[in-house]
Amino acid sequence: MAKHRFTGTMSALPTPFDASGKLLKKTVRELVEWEIQQGTYGFYVCGSTGEGPVLPASVRKEMLEEVLDTVKGRVPVIAHTGSIDCAAGVDLTKHATAAGANGISSVPPNFYFTYNETEIVEYYKRMAGSTNLPFILYAVPYMANLDINGMMAKLLSVENICGLKDTRANYYAMWQLRQLNNGDINIINGPDEMLICGLTMGADGGIGSTYNVMTDWYANLFKKFTAGDFEGARQQQYRINKVIQVLLKYGCLPAIKAYLTAKGFDMGVPAFPKPAIDADTAAKLVKEIDALRG
Repeated sequence: MAKHRFTGTMSALPTPFDASGKLLKKTVRELVEWEIQQGTYGFYVCGSTGEGPVLPASVRKEMLEEVLDTVKGRVPVIAHTGSIDCAAGVDLTKHATAAGANGISSVPPNFYFTYNETEIVEYYKRMAGSTNLPFILYAVPYMANLDINGMMAKLLSVENICGLKDTRANYYAMWQLRQLNNGDINIINGPDEMLICGLTMGADGGIGSTYNVMTDWYANLFKKFTAGDFEGARQQQYRINKVIQVLLKYGCLPAIKAYLTAKGFDMGVPAFPKPAIDADTAAKLVKEIDALRG
């Protein structure tokens, strides 16, 4: 059976909540609806951008349910269920499956501890075994000393493990991934600033945080690339990267929340102890991005 493929540019949603930790449901609905209209190909819920690993499980479940209820099957929704506690991750995975998510993804076990490749493979087998949904690994930079491609080769034998979100920014390694399983693997590019590199080396699409600020631009890049307009796609990536530079200057996640709030989406605050951007700084941020967005 062929592996499931998620394709296109999918937004890694930020999770809006107030200082008490209460989910801002109205914002979730408004943001999801707006991004669908802007052309997103799907959503990735409660990953790093969504601050999932530092949020209570109850909020993560509530966020996913709200997204799914708003999307109503129009685009795929991937639930990130990774947790420091594997049992909690399995519980989140089972919840996401019952709630109607289209796929599951997870970071590897907590980086605070050192796990070897065999242990990480067993972790993913247990997580994937708790659902019948397509399962995507999440390869993050701190795994760079591990043989991720080797682990992937082993894990593709698990029926519902279909691929990975690759944030390593090693595009030769990504090309090597594409050779696995006779090419039957779902590869999702991680680094927003190098989406075109990932597509060139075989990625089926991308998942990113800055997609929330430039949903239409990323969708346009993907469409140009798949249509064979590589120069148009390259120029779109250049425009995107100028905005990314601004977001990084102000601190990416707080900057995204501040920018979206200024655009009418009450994003609340980042998870403590990360501070929110003050009003004066937010005004500068918005002015700089709007000048680039036109």
